[in-house]
Amino acid sequence: MNSIFELKIKVSAEDIDTLNHVNNLVYVKWMDAIATSHWNYLTKHNPLPQYVWVVLRHEIDYLKQATLGDEITVKTWVGETKGITSVRFMEFYKNDILLVKAKTIWAMLDSKTYKPVRIRENVLKVLQPAK
Repeated sequence: MNSIFELKIKVSAEDIDTLNHVNNLVYVKWMDAIATSHWNYLTKHNPLPQYVWVVLRHEIDYLKQATLGDEITVKTWVGETKGITSVRFMEFYKNDILLVKAKTIWAMLDSKTYKPVRIRENVLKVLQPAK
């Protein structure tokens, strides 16, 4: 497995729906935020402003609920990357209990034309550092 990036989230009132748990859409918002944070972390010494990422597909398994005030640990790592796509995995935990797991397929685009571009060695080195 590639290196794992972690982020902590405290569940706030605006994350809660009428069922008194974190709304499913909030997890998607968090998935976007942690993916962006991880990319920014990976590229902090070698910015790659010529590229942007867009979601092609989300697969999300909601296993347990999170409620107001819970502290959530989100773990993410990059999976298979080839062509124009990169797979990202995420897991959301409360303590050691897995609440949600997700797999997202991202496509890399040219930041000026918004056309898909092939993921080359310069990006692969960032996404999949040597083990």
